[in-house]
Amino acid sequence: MKFLLSISLPLYVLDQATKLWIVNHYVLHEDRHPVIPGFFDLVYWANTGAAFSAFSGKNTFFIFLSIGALIGLIYFYVRGAFDDRFSRLGVALLLAGIVGNLTDRLLHGHVVDFLLFDLHVRFADPWPAFNVADSCICTAAGLFIIAALTQGRKPAAVPEDSDGAR
Repeated sequence: MKFLLSISLPLYVLDQATKLWIVNHYVLHEDRHPVIPGFFDLVYWANTGAAFSAFSGKNTFFIFLSIGALIGLIYFYVRGAFDDRFSRLGVALLLAGIVGNLTDRLLHGHVVDFLLFDLHVRFADPWPAFNVADSCICTAAGLFIIAALTQGRKPAAVPEDSDGAR
């Protein structure tokens, strides 16, 4: 649990600190503030849905979904379900991301998104705005995929002959 908190807590604090700064210095759905003109802007956008604003307006549903996911994640973590380094790191990042966005939903009634990239490619012009918590969640998903691909298969049990020899 110490490992989990040593990763999750600083990322949660970073997520909330950056969002607090945005909320206090920017106007919701107002201008873009270029950091790298034509490529990266800071904005203050509200998201009551999921990734890419899917299911917008379902904030209450996502509050309950987040709480359920947290309970399940912690339960399986404590039971030792995540036994490799990629999965354990993934759980820590996922925990930070879920709690960060859940905090927004409870405090603001929406998730605060503020990082906006314009990749100048079709369907990503601009890419949907996101935040530190979203980055943690996406990175966690990647880590779980890596864990699944690198986890060695356990050899199948070799059946014994009738005399006990293999």
